[in-house]
Amino acid sequence: MSSIRHPVTPRDVPPEKAARRLHLTMAQFELVRDELQERGFPKPDPTTGMYDLVAVDRWMDARSGLRDGLTKTPATRNAQEVFSDRARRLLDGQG
Repeated sequence: MSSIRHPVTPRDVPPEKAARRLHLTMAQFELVRDELQERGFPKPDPTTGMYDLVAVDRWMDARSGLRDGLTKTPATRNAQEVFSDRARRLLDGQG
């Protein structure tokens, strides 16, 4: 008797699931796949034909502008400059 001890969430999925990730039917996905790939949508693995869901998610994040906002490191600021700006606002009653 075989039982699953540790479920595995696959990272590579068939085209139907990649389409579903975009909330498309397989027929809709096939119609727009070339256009999506021209815009950088990940191509399937040449051996298995499977799509990497992490790559799909990263493509969607980049498309939506989320990746830049989540990964940018804030610019380092001079503490004296920050303190001076804050002190000036407090003295001017701007809190």
